[in-house]
Amino acid sequence: MASVGIVGGLGVGATVHYYEKITAACKARGVIPDLAIVHADVDKGQGFVREGRLDVLADYLAAFIERLGRAGAAAAVLPAVTPHICIAELTPRIKLPLINIVDAIGAELRKRQLKRVALFGTTFTMQGSLWGQLSGVEIVKPQADEIAFVGRAYQRTLDTQRGHDEDTAGLRRIAADLQRRDGVEAILLAGTDLAVIFDEETAGFPCIDCARVHIDAIVERLSA
Repeated sequence: MASVGIVGGLGVGATVHYYEKITAACKARGVIPDLAIVHADVDKGQGFVREGRLDVLADYLAAFIERLGRAGAAAAVLPAVTPHICIAELTPRIKLPLINIVDAIGAELRKRQLKRVALFGTTFTMQGSLWGQLSGVEIVKPQADEIAFVGRAYQRTLDTQRGHDEDTAGLRRIAADLQRRDGVEAILLAGTDLAVIFDEETAGFPCIDCARVHIDAIVERLSA
């Protein structure tokens, strides 16, 4: 069985969500997961992203991944979408293979034969459209005021670890507008903390929970 290391804290709620879902899925398979977790600081990481210091962010994350390797991990995971902004800078700095969330998203979209999607997540994730890492799919950007609303709603959820009725209603309204106005086939819930608000069953619009597909890939590695 492969051991998987998780860079936690990006943020805490996302780490807890991944841990709970991974262990539940492994239990259902009769597998005892071999996991190691280290704690990074979400505010420090977000600061590097805001400042565009991707090399510094990559150095910061690489140090945690190196610690996971020393703890026996055979692969590493970043349980958040936004830190994947520095994958190009991070990959040459690490020895462990990374279970990349963007790869998992791409596989899910190909399976569902979806070609036109939009993102809900942090402002950086939405504006970056997964930073050119997702091929073969058109990512439609919400309008500027919509990005601002989703970004604020996401940050509020991250900070409070609970949903807010006005945020939920606004996200559903924007999703409906993206479908009607822009022909979007599905919304990628590209922010793990959105699970606090809703999931694929309760969202009320066609969506893919990126954390879920990432967790599925992690569980496959743990079960191998």
